[in-house]
Amino acid sequence: MDKIIDTKIENFTLRFAKESDVDIILGFIKELAAYEKMSEQVTTTKEILEESLFHRNVAEVIIGEYYNKPVGFMLFFYNFSTFIGKPGIYLEDLYINEDMRNKGFGKVMLSYLAKLTVKRDCKRLEWACLKWNEPSIQFYKKLGAIAMDEWTTYRLTGAKLKELANK
Repeated sequence: MDKIIDTKIENFTLRFAKESDVDIILGFIKELAAYEKMSEQVTTTKEILEESLFHRNVAEVIIGEYYNKPVGFMLFFYNFSTFIGKPGIYLEDLYINEDMRNKGFGKVMLSYLAKLTVKRDCKRLEWACLKWNEPSIQFYKKLGAIAMDEWTTYRLTGAKLKELANK
């Protein structure tokens, strides 16, 4: 039986995703991409998610359910700080269905991930937020999160990634 994690919000529970949840996860990813105006960038498939999440175990997913209906998800994985010498958790995605926002679900989910971060002896919980996403920025600031403005994220993909790999 899957472990259900009760929360302080009545009828809102959390659980770790299982392979049979891939359609739900893909649906949340597509909704998040639409919200972020990036739908054209979604190339993942059910098969890719099954392989990455449940066979290679490169990331974990927690699903938030309200009255046993999935209403949000978090996808996260380990990173590592060489300065601290300990792992951290990187939150890749946190998404709550639009009609379920402002009920405290996101705060409860992040709180659980913070507890998991501490329990797993990780020293940081980090994530990125689009600069235009003011509602999320304000939400994160209320939680005490600090923007790491002095850092710039760089990315290699596609042809440029392959070009560097072949040097």
